Amino acid sequence: MIARRRMLELAAGSAAVFSLAGRGRAARLPSTPQQTAGPFYPLSIPADSDNDLVQIAGHDGIAKGSITYVSGRVLDPDGRALRGARVEVWQCDTNGRYHYVRDDRAGTPLDDNFQGYGQTMTDAEGGYRFRTIRPVPYPGRTPHIHFAVSAPGLARFTTQMYVAGEPLNERDGVLMGVRDPAARARLIVPLRPANEIEANALAATFDIVLG
Repeated sequence: MIARRRMLELAAGSAAVFSLAGRGRAARLPSTPQQTAGPFYPLSIPADSDNDLVQIAGHDGIAKGSITYVSGRVLDPDGRALRGARVEVWQCDTNGRYHYVRDDRAGTPLDDNFQGYGQTMTDAEGGYRFRTIRPVPYPGRTPHIHFAVSAPGLARFTTQMYVAGEPLNERDGVLMGVRDPAARARLIVPLRPANEIEANALAATFDIVLG
């Protein structure tokens, strides 16, 4: 009886040690799927290329569309923040036109008050933030925002952010090209009302994990 009790105590002790050891190892974060940069990365970077795409320096007006704040963190798979990473975004305007690219669709006007491209650096917590417009569809694509991240010692990483609930998502070849549903879901984020930031604005959180 004593021997059996001792064996149970040893087994319980081993289980406790194993549990603590397992608890001490943080689960690695799944990486953000890489996506194509597409043909619409700017051929030239605009003079005003800050993180506010809604207001261009020297322009009195603001971009058409629903103002949307997109923020998040850039992390490594262990959850460590990547400070000082350069985050770029580019997207079409509310008319479906990209800026600073070759585009011969003369029948569709450019929104001259939309910056089209922006960049910022991550802070000490890996955080970034952009003020832009809600992405819109154009022929062949569901609404999306292009992202590129450059960090010391890492290859330039490109991906795209999509909007939850968009009916065109399931027909978008680039998005659906991510075959794993769990991985694909990491590219799709909900938009929420953000009146606490700006009247009638929307907000999204898009964390990027560089695997």
